[in-house]
Amino acid sequence: MTMFDESMTARADGATGDAAPEVTVTACPDGPLLLRGPATILGPDGEPVERRRATVALCRCGGTAIAPWCDGTHKVNGYRSTDQRGTSAGPPR
Repeated sequence: MTMFDESMTARADGATGDAAPEVTVTACPDGPLLLRGPATILGPDGEPVERRRATVALCRCGGTAIAPWCDGTHKVNGYRSTDQRGTSAGPPR
């Protein structure tokens, strides 16, 4: 078991009732998606990608060298998550 699996199993076992541990996704302005909780991430081949932390940052600028994880490239490639109207703008053209 990975560190993530152990910590999430402990949390799930300590929960009352049948409620599953919560998963949240937070879109950081002009940055990654923060994924918190026991979600399974699948790679392009459909196989699970190993997680070592309960909270991970997923790239959404497309420039990372360590996909699917964010490596901070969005800070240097000019990625913007929204324009002035609040619609998705993506990388500058």
